[in-house]
Amino acid sequence: MTQPAPLPQPRPRKAVAFCCDDRYRPFALFAASQIAALHPDRDFDICLCDATAPVIPHTLRHLGLRPVALEPGTTFAGFALDQRRSESAYHRLLLPRRLGNDYDRILYLDADVFIQDGDFSRLLDVPLSNPVAAVRDNPQWRTPARMPQEFRTAGLPNAPYFNSGVLLIDVPLWQDQGVEEQAIAHGSGCQGRLRRHDQTLLNIVLHRNWTELSPVWNWQYSKAARLHEAVVGANIVHFIGKEKPWNAPQHALPARFAVAMACFLREHFPDLRIERNMSHMPVDNRIMVAMLLRHLMNGRRMTRYLSRFPTRYCVLPASTAQRPEPAAEPGRDLQRGAL
Repeated sequence: MTQPAPLPQPRPRKAVAFCCDDRYRPFALFAASQIAALHPDRDFDICLCDATAPVIPHTLRHLGLRPVALEPGTTFAGFALDQRRSESAYHRLLLPRRLGNDYDRILYLDADVFIQDGDFSRLLDVPLSNPVAAVRDNPQWRTPARMPQEFRTAGLPNAPYFNSGVLLIDVPLWQDQGVEEQAIAHGSGCQGRLRRHDQTLLNIVLHRNWTELSPVWNWQYSKAARLHEAVVGANIVHFIGKEKPWNAPQHALPARFAVAMACFLREHFPDLRIERNMSHMPVDNRIMVAMLLRHLMNGRRMTRYLSRFPTRYCVLPASTAQRPEPAAEPGRDLQRGAL
């Protein structure tokens, strides 16, 4: 007796999404492969998005990635750009509209990230009462009352300010509140003057209307925070600034990032090589001393910040995200299991 063909599996209602152009696509695919390796039986899609449908190398077809054409047209004509950013920096604003029929939750990730750990399915399911959940921008980790220049320029009161490199988007809330429309309208009226591009737009439009995630989901890898990361063990390391594993001079970043990335590139993008950044030679003592001093100076403030998140999947509602929590017992929260 012939067995009936299995019914097609329904598409999961949640996804991880990258938006990038050709320059950053190899690095986005590297991060996507890391997520896929962590979740061999995942219940979410991984999407790779660009203006037109991106080509995924045949050697990565087994990962089951979904290419998506966002088709922005002239939506972002005249928006601020710089030497490191193309129009794709704004494409994340289009994700809920383009993918809203398929997903209720989207986790957007920048391409310049390194995935170390974490249950991404569990993160995608955390309760949200705001359109977006994100991690504070790095300067506010140590000085939560620091006034962002964008708020000052826009005439807004001081408030928490997030980094847009990792965004957990609740699609219905985003659409109901017209986040995309507000952001595009504000960007169109700025005549190319956007201090931090999409991040500026989203922080103005979502002023005091976002949920705070633990920094383990967007550990912004600066000289003032990288040693703390070695203790905490971030799920996602985000290479903010100009220095990335594929272009940083020797010793600017730990070699382990470039080593892992080079192995991936040799197999899937053999013409793209980064071996010059893989030296394990000792770092200049002056660099280490300066870094240690910065960590010692910021230790108490970092402890206070990290202690606000009792678990890695804890979220702080907007009402509590607006003010710093009381200081915790020094050192207690920096243990690897505390987040």
